[in-house]
Amino acid sequence: MIRIRTASMKDVDTLTEIEAESFPPAEKATRESFEKRLAAFADCFLILEENGRAVGLIDGMVTNEPTIRDEMFANAELHDPRGKWQSIFGLAVRPQDRKKGYASALMRSFIEKARQEGRAGVILTCKAELIDFYSRFGFVSSGVSASVHGGAVWYDMTLTFDRNAQTQN
Repeated sequence: MIRIRTASMKDVDTLTEIEAESFPPAEKATRESFEKRLAAFADCFLILEENGRAVGLIDGMVTNEPTIRDEMFANAELHDPRGKWQSIFGLAVRPQDRKKGYASALMRSFIEKARQEGRAGVILTCKAELIDFYSRFGFVSSGVSASVHGGAVWYDMTLTFDRNAQTQN
């Protein structure tokens, strides 16, 4: 049975573990970073559980900025709950649980949450090999990002909600 729920501070160890399994050391969020993020914007974290076991997460702050800056990863105080854009900092599924549609389920839930909250859309950065994945949800690449997080090359992607459309991907 699959369930997607909002995270809380009690999930910090699980989030840290999933993140460590999913990202290179230079890119992963630390336990301390997750503690700060959860304190500032726990409602912007979703966890996917399979039969009660956490297997994936998605998180990101809300901002008025149209792209993600590296400072946002380190400074949870930049979260603006009244902001126009829901960002995605991380989408992670445990390696042994991939290829089951969990990342897509987390994306759809996070996008719908942002839409229900009246955001203008969702922003993220990704590596070149993931542009096609995010494009399936309606994200459009605006090219190489100014972000150099973890020493990688990132691409800015934006999903802008059509206020007249009832549903989107």
